Amino acid sequence: MSTQAAHPSLLIPGPIEITDEVAQSMSYYAQSHVGQPFVNVFGETLTLLRDLFQTKNPGSQPFVIAGSGTLGWDLVAANLVEPGEDVLVLHSGYFADSFADCLSTYGAKPTQLKAPIGDRPQLPEIEAALKAKKYKAVTVTHVDTSTGVLSHIQPLADLIRKVSPDTLLVVDGVCSVGAEELHFDNMAIDVALTASQKAIGCPPGLSIMMVSEKAMNVFKSRKSPPGSYYASFKNWVPIMQNYEAKKPSYFATPPTQLVQALNTALKQLLSQPIAARVAQHQKISKYVKSEIMKMGLKQLPIDPANAANTMTAIYLPEGLTPPEILPKLMAQGVVFAGGLHKEIAARYIRFGHMGVTAMDESRGEIDKALNALKSGLAEIEKAKN
Repeated sequence: MSTQAAHPSLLIPGPIEITDEVAQSMSYYAQSHVGQPFVNVFGETLTLLRDLFQTKNPGSQPFVIAGSGTLGWDLVAANLVEPGEDVLVLHSGYFADSFADCLSTYGAKPTQLKAPIGDRPQLPEIEAALKAKKYKAVTVTHVDTSTGVLSHIQPLADLIRKVSPDTLLVVDGVCSVGAEELHFDNMAIDVALTASQKAIGCPPGLSIMMVSEKAMNVFKSRKSPPGSYYASFKNWVPIMQNYEAKKPSYFATPPTQLVQALNTALKQLLSQPIAARVAQHQKISKYVKSEIMKMGLKQLPIDPANAANTMTAIYLPEGLTPPEILPKLMAQGVVFAGGLHKEIAARYIRFGHMGVTAMDESRGEIDKALNALKSGLAEIEKAKN
């Protein structure tokens, strides 16, 4: 039995359900953020992130900063791209538009390479773009939660290394880190950014990032200072390095209870090989998608190979809108999300299946959700007839 208060199962693409141990960590007693007990926990947490991202390079730099995943965009735009520099933004949904907007805010010049809804930019067109112009960075949304489209990182990394090796590879892994295949070193990723409330299984409030030694050297060779104060590597790098070395340090107060919760979540996540965790998410995703098909429903991703394993974006039957079905699900104790992509928002819903929901099948949340969807659709159909 869970020690958490009874509540509907939260099955959206984040925030997600958390374990009892993580929930209890959030109620940790008040601590000084520069007291040695907390410093030890924060330092250990930063080191655990090296295992999560799978980097052995001591020059890689982890960051944990109070803020949402969106802060990761600011950290990239403020520190690794200078005003006037070009960035190639690979577009597979809503979040590429937002990342491009963030880059523009800091004076960068984003060029979006857009794919049709439900698809991702293809390697030949990416190669042509990289050969046509020098880009400081390429950004890719690993899982775009507005469409459920999964981008494949290894082939993209290989292409960038071959065609434009100086270009930084920036992976927005907000809805992928901890559940999709992402190996920081092997894939030669320069920045992987995420947030605490997705597959890591922690409450929202922490922006989490790993930056390669190559990208840190790019930062060190900047001609202009970072375009932000709070999001400046200049201010944060010494803090992160001191904390990881178990030395008290201060720039801005970290959320101490959230860091405790993240520490607990990471220890749970890393208690088994990451490959096993990825395989379990793939298994659950395959099951969900096959059951959706049996209901006669379609996914947003055009090609099943481009469908995320952390979530499923589901087209509703013709004429049905999210406000009609979502209350039916809630009545059965299941929370799904409505559509997010502005062009088709009224036509689909989103089912998040990551973290403890996917890892602990004994919770029964996956079947509970599928049964709720099936009966909700049947109820609506019956009312129409």
